[in-house]
Parts: sequence; C-alpha cells; structure tokens
Amino acid sequence: MLLAGKITGAYGIKGWVKVQVFTDPPDNFFAFRHHQVLRRGQLETIELVDGRSQGKGWVARVVGVDNRTDAELLRGTEIWVPQSELPVLASDEYYWHQLQGLQVWCEHGEQRLLLGEVDHLLETGANDVLVLRSSEGSIDERERLIPYLPDSVVLAVDTEAGTMTVNWHPED
Repeated sequence: MLLAGKITGAYGIKGWVKVQVFTDPPDNFFAFRHHQVLRRGQLETIELVDGRSQGKGWVARVVGVDNRTDAELLRGTEIWVPQSELPVLASDEYYWHQLQGLQVWCEHGEQRLLLGEVDHLLETGANDVLVLRSSEGSIDERERLIPYLPDSVVLAVDTEAGTMTVNWHPED
C-alpha cells in the first residue's frame, strides 16, 4: 500500500472533504479504484466520488458521509492505495518509493564509494533532488543533496540490488 493522500478537513455542509493529494499529477489520485483509510487500527475501503480541484487544493465526496459532522471525523485520515494500481512505467522510470532506501555509490578513480542511502526526495522547480543520509559503510556522516538527473548525474538504478550509481564527487 502507498500513501496517496490525506483528508485535511470538511468542505461545505454536505459531507465533502478536503484532500491533500500526494500523486503527480494530482488528478491521478481519483483514478485509483481502491482507496483505503486506517481507522480504529483497521484498513477500511472507502469510495471517493466527485473528486475535483477546488481553489489551491482538492475536494471529494465520500460515499456514506453526508454531513459536515461526519466529514470532520475524517480529518487527519491518511488515504492509501494498492501499489498494483499504479500505472506501469518505462524501464528507465521510477516511482519515488522505489528509490527510497537505495544505497548510492559513486565511482571515484579506481574506487567505488558508498555515499549513503536515499532517505527521501525533494521536488524543486528545476528537478527532483535525492536526499541521502549516511548508512553503515558510507564514507562519512554527511547528509547529501544530489540532483536526480538521469544520464548526467544518475548513471544507473538497480532496484533489485538496492543500488544507484551516480556521477558525483564524494566531497560535494
């Protein structure tokens, strides 16, 4: 299961909810067939209908939630979707969750050095940025920010082996 969104509050008086959407593009969120929420320690399937952009955010109607009071009870609820519903990507494309946790190596002269592992990614206006944290065996304890630029910086990704090779100087 992947975290795809979060209910941030009620919208109006007819049971609509405000949704913080984590998919890119955001309208892909409403294409998933199975949305699940964690309530009372259990995953429950909910049916979202009539999702749309509203101002700077997104709103949706949840089947069975018909008033503002019930909608407000969902505030803070995370919305999860099955990984199996994600669109298939080209062989050289990856979802962020596939990159998190990969060990990042650089070739430096004759040496192969472990810079750390991907902790998370940042979305910037120009390109995404890998945030590396140190890991067992890495060359130092520094956090590194490395632009995710396939071919020029990111030379190889092997999700099976859990590794990424980058063109990056170890002192940067």
